[in-house]
Formats: sequence, structure tokens, C-alpha cells
Amino acid sequence: RRKMKNIQNYAAPKYNNATKYTSIADGVYECNGKFFTSLSFEQEPELGEGASPADISQYPLEDVLEHFLVFISDFYEDKNEASEERCFLEFASRRLIDVRNLRTLIDRRAYNQRVTNDGKFYNELIIE
Repeated sequence: RRKMKNIQNYAAPKYNNATKYTSIADGVYECNGKFFTSLSFEQEPELGEGASPADISQYPLEDVLEHFLVFISDFYEDKNEASEERCFLEFASRRLIDVRNLRTLIDRRAYNQRVTNDGKFYNELIIE
């Protein structure tokens, strides 16, 4: 199982630019008709995930993006390259509800679990 754990809000300094970003709710910002939030989390390299934040695993991230209907809008490369454990990403959507729903991951864990259905194996996103 690959996990995203210790998911937290990341208050990116760029959101302090009031002429560009409008604060909509705690940790949610609007700019040019899109809604943004930034989160930090830890991977678990011992479970096959990226060995560092500069190498963020595709899963369960891809499933999180699909589940919450959001996309990555900033990889914060400098922060990820400088960090030994925490990964930093900005997520966005054209719909406020999608970004708000994504933020329900804060203080939770998300991971893929292999399940069997009709004799076929699938990866299922689990949120604890």
C-alpha cells in the first residue's frame, strides 16, 4: 500500500499577494476563475513510494486527483527539493466545492489498497 500521511494545510507565501489571490475560506483562494489550495504530506518510501519529496509517487496521488476532481497547479519544486520528508503541492479546480472537498483530507491518510472483484485485481483509494 502506498500512502499519503500527515496531510496538512500549507500556507504558501504566494497567497499573500492580495492583488492576485482572493481568500475564499481557510486555506482556499481564488484567482482568475480557479480555486486553489496547497497541502503538504509525507510519503512512505518503505512501501515503494518516492524516496524524497523531489520524487512524489504517482499513486495514490493520481487517485486523489481523480476522486476530488482537482489538478496539480504548482509542484513547489524548491520546497520539495529542500525537504527531506514533507511533500508540497498546490491543487486547483474551476469548482470551489472540489477544492473544499479535497481539504477534507487534512489530518487523514490516503492510500491505495488492492481489491479483488470478479477475479480481477483493482486498486481502490482508501481515505482514513
